[in-house]
Amino acid sequence: MSETLERRAGRPAKNVLNRDLILATAITVLNRTGPEDFTMAALAKELGVKTPALYHHVGGKNDILAGMRQFVTAGIDYGVFKALPWDEATVIWARSYRAAFAAHPYAISLLATVPVTGAHPTLQMYEEVSQGFRAAGWPEEKIVSAIVALENFILGSALDAVAPPDMMEPGDFAGEVPGYTQALRAGETAEPRLSRADQAFELGLAALVAGLASLK
Repeated sequence: MSETLERRAGRPAKNVLNRDLILATAITVLNRTGPEDFTMAALAKELGVKTPALYHHVGGKNDILAGMRQFVTAGIDYGVFKALPWDEATVIWARSYRAAFAAHPYAISLLATVPVTGAHPTLQMYEEVSQGFRAAGWPEEKIVSAIVALENFILGSALDAVAPPDMMEPGDFAGEVPGYTQALRAGETAEPRLSRADQAFELGLAALVAGLASLK
């Protein structure tokens, strides 16, 4: 074997830069740094390349955000709207939606204000949900508002799911707020298998679905 071939054989394999690798790394960087420090430069540094190299595979930050949205939302179950009544489907969809974003909480503030234009899987989800509501007899003009109302609740609940468990504890002020403290403890014993965040989510989801049903 020649010296040149020996040198090549001994070289460590490198990841080939491509769109999938860039998007997967973008999620890693976001989860570590948070949305404020998520930049193209930070992403390029993580990949060990210069920033311009990224543009051979992605169209820019908005393209990356669209791809990240697809990655985060991949586990959301919206196919149930084809098989179940809208209210049952909404509960399943909402639970999977919350779980998807609770796994990547930093994505909430980063993606919540980015237009969905170009994010085909997200638009497809909206299509399926809209068709489910429409088939249930929902007034056309209320469908999108209902979806947005649900999303606002779901995303807030996803943040609550990753909040510190003592978030609602009164601490040294428990004696000054006995009514609240008593209610807090009662909630802990009512559904011991569910966290406070899960209890709040399930209660809120049931109330929201029931409320929407009354407006249909």
